[in-house]
Amino acid sequence: MLNRIPEPSTFFSSDEAHFHLSGSVNKQNCRYWAEDNPRELHQRPLHSPKVTVWCAVSKFGVIRPYFFEEDGRSVTVNSQRYLAILEDFFEPKLEELSEETNLGDIWFQQDGATAHTAQVAMVKLRQMFPARLVSRRGDVEWPPRSPHLSICDFFLWGYLKEKVFRSRPHNLEELKMRIREEIAAIPLEMCRRATENFRHRLQQCIATDGHHLPDAIFKK
Repeated sequence: MLNRIPEPSTFFSSDEAHFHLSGSVNKQNCRYWAEDNPRELHQRPLHSPKVTVWCAVSKFGVIRPYFFEEDGRSVTVNSQRYLAILEDFFEPKLEELSEETNLGDIWFQQDGATAHTAQVAMVKLRQMFPARLVSRRGDVEWPPRSPHLSICDFFLWGYLKEKVFRSRPHNLEELKMRIREEIAAIPLEMCRRATENFRHRLQQCIATDGHHLPDAIFKK
């Protein structure tokens, strides 16, 4: 990726996340490395109402959130719904942003979720980002099980959830409003630093020969 993606290019990292009204966090991307099993238990409410949010972040900021919902209820992300946000939401947002800022060549990153790599989605993404798609089956392969490299995972979701749940939302509409407000308030400088940190993490992967990243990198 360091060789293929020129540093002056615009790099968008994208992903979805669940925001539960209870404030519980999905820990699927959290790992605890230790010789002994700590056997810690994390209690959380069963079937807490939630919203599913899609975002894309670059050095130019965060594309405003998209909520996967129908009739006011959160729905599963499938290939057709993912295609819909690319065509009806993300592409128009990019056009608006390009009128305000010189984006240059845009590289787009996504993980290997089935909805992301379905044929209909990949055809659209190759049309939007010819030869500049970072993904499973893309022009540059995205390594599987690598939340420590995804800007959304190592920066955006944790930062956003800490801000959103600082004042406990009482219902889903309030939760969505808080998400929109906190995303709009993220400083551009913070997004720029996160993008730089992404390239630093790639360099650390080379330095460690693909092994776990040093603890210090998670404290930046």
